[in-house]
Amino acid sequence: MLLRPFLNDAGSCASYLFGCTTHDKLAVVDPHADLVDDYLATAAAIGAPIVAVLETHVQADHVSGLPALVERGATAYLPAGANVEFDHVPLADGERIELGNTVVTAIATPGHAPAHNAYAVADRRRGSEQPWLLFSGDSLLIGDVGRPDLHVPGDARGQARLLHASLRRLLELPDHVVLYPSHYGGSVCGRGLSGNPFSSLGFERAHNRLLALTDPEAFADALLADMPPRPAGQERIVAANRAGKLDVPA
Repeated sequence: MLLRPFLNDAGSCASYLFGCTTHDKLAVVDPHADLVDDYLATAAAIGAPIVAVLETHVQADHVSGLPALVERGATAYLPAGANVEFDHVPLADGERIELGNTVVTAIATPGHAPAHNAYAVADRRRGSEQPWLLFSGDSLLIGDVGRPDLHVPGDARGQARLLHASLRRLLELPDHVVLYPSHYGGSVCGRGLSGNPFSSLGFERAHNRLLALTDPEAFADALLADMPPRPAGQERIVAANRAGKLDVPA
């Protein structure tokens, strides 16, 4: 299985090109509009097309590169219930995408957004369909978790409780699973994110203080304290991403 991270320091956003080169099937997770040419150039150098583009949720801090990749032949996949205005394949909890030897399983992880998936990825060439890595989106971050107030501002506590339950599900995965979130230190989608963009489930289980809070109400209290400012232009960015447009309306 091939994996190439793309880090955009302007907004501390991480996206990923991955997939099966044996069967020439690549995908991008949480693409950034500013990096579309980079994804395509990397795929061309590898000699395999990008056939799928997956969003963990409708982004609120940057314009998605999804429509540009769809224009070039990729199929769009979003969490079931994402409420977008363009053609896509909705992925419910447990549904799978097969990219040759690379198998992607959606895990419903609401909380940062009402419709949010993490994607567990296995590689059949390793002799198993057990997950090797996890694209966690804005649910589990490195040293932190996603904020619950951006997408349902009037019910941030309810979203925090949902996120607590979602994180318990992710912690059922083995310690060796490598964690690739969609943000790192500097992003306003969390507060105490590490500058190291990657980790493992085992390391976060041991060192992420929010994961140690087993009571949902105590977790919500900790998560709702000292929220950072909202992303600049959030409403316009969300509108563009729901419409599947590359331009942010004025």
